[in-house]
Amino acid sequence: MNRLLLAATALACACLMPSPTRAAAGGALVLPWGEWLVAFGTAAQAVLAPLLTALVTGMIARSAPMLAYVVSKAAVEGMVRRVTDYALNAVAGAAKGRVLTVPLGSAVIAAAVQRAADQVPGFLVKAAGGLPGIAEKVFRRLALEDRATAANTLAPALAATGLAAT
Repeated sequence: MNRLLLAATALACACLMPSPTRAAAGGALVLPWGEWLVAFGTAAQAVLAPLLTALVTGMIARSAPMLAYVVSKAAVEGMVRRVTDYALNAVAGAAKGRVLTVPLGSAVIAAAVQRAADQVPGFLVKAAGGLPGIAEKVFRRLALEDRATAANTLAPALAATGLAAT
């Protein structure tokens, strides 16, 4: 039984080998292990390359919304900082680091919103929640006196720019 199995294995190996690699020198059978490894590597590459490409593409597709959120949030925060700094410099009596009164705070918010409406790309305004969203973000950034509220500071600023509070 063992001889039969050994003979069948030898015959199968001899039939699978390309003809130049079949060599029987003194009854020894030469097995082309290197060629088999190269053939296996080529087949593995043909199968694994598309799978790895699909895996990487899937990972990018899953992380793209989070990456877009982080990038847009950073861009919105930078834009709000810039329009706030502009408004603090543009409104008389306002200065960065100074506590603002309610009327002065409203004027700064209105100036910042107007600057955003004039200079900021639409997609960034939309990402910030529109012009009312920008006004709210500027309101939160300002150092306002204690009695300042959204009703007495933010609402007049929105009214001055022609926006209705949402």
